[in-house]
Amino acid sequence: MITNLIQDSSEAIQDLEPIVEEKTLSIMQLLMDGGTAGQIIIGILFILLFVAVYLYFERLFAIKAATEYDANFMNQIRDNIGNGNIQAAKSLCTQKNTPVARLTEKGISRIGSPLEDINTAIENAGRLEVYKLEKNVSVLATIAGAAPMIGFLGTVIGMVLAFHTLATSSGQAEMGLLAQGIYTAMTTTVAGLIVGIIAYMGYNHIVVKTDKVVHQMEATAVDFLDLLNEPA
Repeated sequence: MITNLIQDSSEAIQDLEPIVEEKTLSIMQLLMDGGTAGQIIIGILFILLFVAVYLYFERLFAIKAATEYDANFMNQIRDNIGNGNIQAAKSLCTQKNTPVARLTEKGISRIGSPLEDINTAIENAGRLEVYKLEKNVSVLATIAGAAPMIGFLGTVIGMVLAFHTLATSSGQAEMGLLAQGIYTAMTTTVAGLIVGIIAYMGYNHIVVKTDKVVHQMEATAVDFLDLLNEPA
């Protein structure tokens, strides 16, 4: 009898305990619950992410093609020039079609001019090649800097709207709704930081790859000028 009473009391206490529901939060819910302003900001950030990824891989493949270098290239150029076969040296440069080959071809086309003029022609051609390699890289850097600020702008807008709701309700707004609006607004900052980090890392990687090609061109220019200075 006593055991039954204790069991009934325990069941009654369990019935009185509030049922705690575990709330789950999905990324899609965060993106869709941000209101019109938040969705616009997120949409802009997605576009910037797409542009950043596209520019990164486009530049990466272009630079990879530019770094193709034949170790025997300068030896072949030296042999052709030494034999007086200038046209064969130009044809070899045309076949390679790389920044290094185009610089060498520019120098070959000026053979017979003073070395200072040849050096100037190579430097001018080198600047043009560097410009080609750095095409649209500045856009990637701009995205890396602008994306976090755009995300923060979305957060500020969300905070303003949340506190506007609190002000218009004479301070009687539910804290749950207010907190929901605030953490939803913060998602734009998170998204902006993610896009900015991806763009920043891609930008730095492209810069390192570009510097490698530039050093390669400088080394080739020095080798070519040394070739012209060799005694006949």
